[in-house]
Amino acid sequence: MPRFEPFQALRYGSNVELVDVCSPPYDVLSDADRLALANRHEHNIVHIDMPIALSGNAYEHAASVLSQWISDGVMVRDDCPSFTLYRMKFTDPTGKPRNVVGVIGALEVVDEGAGGVLPHERTTPKAKTDRLELTRATDANLSPVWGLSLAHGLSVLLSEPGELLGSVTDDLGVIHSVERVTDDSRIAAISSSISSHPVVIADGHHRYAISRTYRNETRERLRSKTSGAELTMTYVNELIDEQLSVAAIHRLYEGISYSELAAALSPFFTITDADPVGSATLSQMNERGSLCLVSRSGRAHWLTPIPEKFAGVRNLDSAYLEHALSHVQHEVRYQHGVAEVQHELQTSNATAAILIRPVSVAEIQRTAYEGLLMPPKSTFFTPKLRTGFVLRELKTR
Repeated sequence: MPRFEPFQALRYGSNVELVDVCSPPYDVLSDADRLALANRHEHNIVHIDMPIALSGNAYEHAASVLSQWISDGVMVRDDCPSFTLYRMKFTDPTGKPRNVVGVIGALEVVDEGAGGVLPHERTTPKAKTDRLELTRATDANLSPVWGLSLAHGLSVLLSEPGELLGSVTDDLGVIHSVERVTDDSRIAAISSSISSHPVVIADGHHRYAISRTYRNETRERLRSKTSGAELTMTYVNELIDEQLSVAAIHRLYEGISYSELAAALSPFFTITDADPVGSATLSQMNERGSLCLVSRSGRAHWLTPIPEKFAGVRNLDSAYLEHALSHVQHEVRYQHGVAEVQHELQTSNATAAILIRPVSVAEIQRTAYEGLLMPPKSTFFTPKLRTGFVLRELKTR
């Protein structure tokens, strides 16, 4: 099972307003979003996590900025190793109030296929150069991987408050709060709980892969397996329904017309007329047990799976579509949010979209326990963690 350890965290100083300097994760930010955050404050984390250099190497620029912030006291190291409790208070898409808690620590980087730290879905090809170059330059973990623990009772261990360091309310009304834990006995209990069970990667598969590459490079360079690169900063919470809010990642199609797509799906789904997509569409999909096919013009059809056509196929909308379209030439892109999908239909080359239903927590648990993999982009865990609350120096130099 993987080690999960406290570390000497690097944090913004107490004189810095966290609301000005924290940001959403880099992979959900547009160039315009990044610019707005950079203009909000000279010490916003995007200056390091999404660096732009007017001249020279952007990654070396990020490393220089981080070093300067530490020298100037903008960022300060904890006196001793700690865990960071990370709480999110929000209302989920069903209207249910939620209070979730996880812990940020350092999770062991294990070899692919070695067990202990498990993927939960197949990943799509993605350039890893950017994050790897940034890690090499800064020698730091700037944002956490998100892991789901199979440790029963972890949420209870995390329920007691730690030392409150600050909170931020994001644009969606989510309250993000962080608390420091330094008590030795509590650290030992949390570490033991997580280290005794597998951790499933929920978000950050590519960042974890980068950590493995950097670990291997560091081992070769230092001829040692004891550096900070042996672990990577990870947020871990319990894999139970009360601690997870899972949204769907919808599909956008190119290279195939709406009518061709409908024809390809017709042997596998009962296709019936649907009202134009609106605020009730997602709940209607759950009630009907259907997916929803949407055209550029806004025309919509229900796609109700024909059970016998999916014998032996996992009970996932993403798996149904992968199976039905396996021999059909097409290109697919992924987008969360119904409004965002509708915008893409109007402004991109997409010819059609299919709205799918969220994966249940029970199915995610089954995936973990049975060592299975879902199709790419099956799950979208929300809310997204903020970057900037805590950084981890790797100290491999």
